[in-house]
Amino acid sequence: MYKNDKVIRRYSEPFKLKILEELTTGKLNKYQLGKAYGINPTTINEWIKKYNRKDLMNTRITVKTKDEITRIKELQKEIEQLKKLLLKKDMDAMIQDSYLEVAAEDLGYKSVAELKKKLNIER
Repeated sequence: MYKNDKVIRRYSEPFKLKILEELTTGKLNKYQLGKAYGINPTTINEWIKKYNRKDLMNTRITVKTKDEITRIKELQKEIEQLKKLLLKKDMDAMIQDSYLEVAAEDLGYKSVAELKKKLNIER
């Protein structure tokens, strides 16, 4: 082999997407995937950029003061509260839809839409 001879590897699109999917699962990081498949982690970074998967890029949060730590904890609590509220809202909507189905059936309407129209309910 000559000094300037390089092995040029070409990877198929499905293979690249498979690597990104494995990275998404979180079981292996870029370095472990690179080692397992013989790929340079910088190549994986290029694929992440190419497929606009910024969620897979390394993100670093530098916390310097107690105020920042406190603020991060407050934001995490707020996120959890919002998730619970959203879940409750979805559950309330499902319950309301169920009530309307039962009411429509009991009142002899052909559909929930007909009952909503009669009662002037929008949704």
